[in-house]
Amino acid sequence: MIRPLRQGAINTFAHRRNEVPCSDIDGVPIDGLVARHGSPLFITSENRLRHNVRTIRRALERHHPAVVHAWSYKTNITAAICRILHQEGSWAEVVSRSEYEKARLLGVPGNRIVFNGPYKPRAILERAIAEGALIHLDHLDELNLIEAIAREQNRVAPVALRLNFNTGITEPWSRFGFNLENGQATEAAVRIRLSPHMNLNGLHSHIGTFILDPRAFGEQVRLMTDFMRELEQEDNTRIAYLDIGGGFPSRNGLQGVQSPPEQAVPELDEFAEAVGKALKKGLSDRPGPPPVLIFESGRAVVDDAQSLVTTVVGTKRLVDGRRGIILDAGINLMLTALWYNHPVRLVHPKGGIPEETVLYGPLCMNIDSMRQLVSLPPLELGDRLVFSPVGAYNNTQWLQFIELRPPIILVTPQGGDEVIRQGETLTSLCEHERMPPHLDTSPGEWQPPVR
Repeated sequence: MIRPLRQGAINTFAHRRNEVPCSDIDGVPIDGLVARHGSPLFITSENRLRHNVRTIRRALERHHPAVVHAWSYKTNITAAICRILHQEGSWAEVVSRSEYEKARLLGVPGNRIVFNGPYKPRAILERAIAEGALIHLDHLDELNLIEAIAREQNRVAPVALRLNFNTGITEPWSRFGFNLENGQATEAAVRIRLSPHMNLNGLHSHIGTFILDPRAFGEQVRLMTDFMRELEQEDNTRIAYLDIGGGFPSRNGLQGVQSPPEQAVPELDEFAEAVGKALKKGLSDRPGPPPVLIFESGRAVVDDAQSLVTTVVGTKRLVDGRRGIILDAGINLMLTALWYNHPVRLVHPKGGIPEETVLYGPLCMNIDSMRQLVSLPPLELGDRLVFSPVGAYNNTQWLQFIELRPPIILVTPQGGDEVIRQGETLTSLCEHERMPPHLDTSPGEWQPPVR
């Protein structure tokens, strides 16, 4: 094959590629971690996790006196990660029965659990109401169910309304909650006010995910505070908290965004300033203490705190001339590769001229591509790559498909490493399977039934 040699220091979008190798996580050599735990391997930095949640909380506290972070369990439900964030003062934000029960199992009291989601079965609602959880109403059927449970328990259940609306900046998430523009939210608030078994004490909204324009959060807060003032002026309602959900981006490469993450993603202070200015204006003449500001950031807290190490297990030349690399980690482990161009770095520097390379996983699926196109030098069997950030959603959306899921380890501030989730084995894979007695034979022993 005759092909041109390109140095490739500058890519199509005129920014330099990240060619600095990643040989360690918080000073712990990756080679040693792989030697002890195998490849592929998820590596979590405790230092980074604690730093991130402190940074984002402090950014908002500079603009508002009462701020609570509620950790989004759906973003990463690994128990050790949740525990670290709870140690940092974060509440739990859950969207299902299993998440609620896991938060309680980890020692989070009911009154520090924010319960979102469109489906909350009766049994878990009964428990959540009794334990004082912050329940956010998603639809009228749920409102009616909570009222019935509170009546049976002879109590007044504090609830919050989940709102949806059009900020004019981001695409509306109209599936969840009560719409503000068409009057649904006002009607629901009236229903709550007229009930002797419910009390409206909060407003919640979540305007989307990976939002790159801070102005969207400012408009969100404006709409929420306007509605709060409307409710509080009409009756004796007093809103105790405003929950602005999540949506702050991480420094990841969203597919379709041409700029690199370091250019496309605003600083956290810009989001905090937009929220703070809108709160200050919306609460300027409101008497009494201000409502608590709750935010449910997940991605911006955990994404860059976790890396995925993978090893080259095959190389090939594709028909269009590009190089193809086969890795031992695929989209079963990093499902977000379907919509993010996760930054990828070598563990050790390699010589040779970089060229266009496609990174494939080990699955027998044509869509198993970890990166559709990346510039890398020639790679050989056994070379290692690091994908990061990968901490958001990959440990909750990963699949047991074709390959077993690997361990997750934690690099501690003391420089040690601990397994926080064991890798799957054939035994754990088959644990929930059952063999009917009439199939309990060895291969080759089966005989067709006599007719």
